[in-house]
Amino acid sequence: MQMHDSLLIRKMQGHATARPPVWFMRQAGRILPNYQRLKEKYSFQAMMRDPELAAQVTLMPVYDLEVDAAILFSDILVIPVALGMKLSFTDHGPVFEKPLCMTETPSQALAPDDSKLNYIYRNIETIIGQRPDNIPLIGFCGAPLTTLCYMIQGTARNSNFPEAVKYLYTHKKDARKLIDAIAEMSVLYAQNQIKAGVDVFQLFDTHAGLIPAELYMELFWPAIRKISDAVRQSGTPFIFFPKGLGTGIRYITSDVADYVSIDWQMPLRHARELVPQEVGLQGNLDPRLLYAPQTVIRESLESYRPFYREYPNLIINLGHGFLPDVPYENARFVVDWVKETDWS
Repeated sequence: MQMHDSLLIRKMQGHATARPPVWFMRQAGRILPNYQRLKEKYSFQAMMRDPELAAQVTLMPVYDLEVDAAILFSDILVIPVALGMKLSFTDHGPVFEKPLCMTETPSQALAPDDSKLNYIYRNIETIIGQRPDNIPLIGFCGAPLTTLCYMIQGTARNSNFPEAVKYLYTHKKDARKLIDAIAEMSVLYAQNQIKAGVDVFQLFDTHAGLIPAELYMELFWPAIRKISDAVRQSGTPFIFFPKGLGTGIRYITSDVADYVSIDWQMPLRHARELVPQEVGLQGNLDPRLLYAPQTVIRESLESYRPFYREYPNLIINLGHGFLPDVPYENARFVVDWVKETDWS
């Protein structure tokens, strides 16, 4: 379904808009009082598996925060499950039953079955049927490096993923096979999300900064290109979020992504100097800023106005997802400020 009156889609297609669109990573859940109430009744897994609940949570921030887009309520670790790994969501985060670091040849331990993703396409169709006409749905998946980190280590208890990084240096040949398997499943997943109705697709590489940019380009860039090509061949706008990649973002040209999401470590003006002008920027609000008093938040937001006048291909977002205890009122304050401010 083509969306003509969506601010986000118009912006991503290069049209002039009176203000920048605003949405947030991890907006579906965590900080929303309505989500917390739902979570008292249902587990994360139950909400993800039930089309009506998944639709309710996906659309919740559209009503509660009044953001300009919905992002699919799901998890980046559905790809490893489709590759044959057993995953459970615990109070301490996701945990794989048998991490790949416990197997002799990890690439031979996979048993791909893409039908394990079918429930997500049903969720998307339900969301499309219920969303407001002007609200686009953003689909997503985890990028191969971030996905691989979890698959090898089995948990995020050590967010530096030492086992995974060690594996990349010691078993490069097998690593390439794993990366290919992840990329293939991700391509299929992205294409099917688009068929089910998502309007925009974002690739999350939360741990892009774990390895040197040169190694990232050597091992992971071909897979990024493969996923990006699959999305953009369908005419679907593509956002890439390589958190911590630093000056490596200069490789993100207009044949890789329509927009690049900038983390909170990188000033927007530095990002604009590094990334080719025709690629739009999304980000880069520090999620921790939202703990501050609203006067401080407003002061920080003011810096986006002169930037937007110079470089209007901008989407307001965070430089990473919401932290669980960020005050809901402050998230809502950001959206209201963006909507009420004179950007001209």
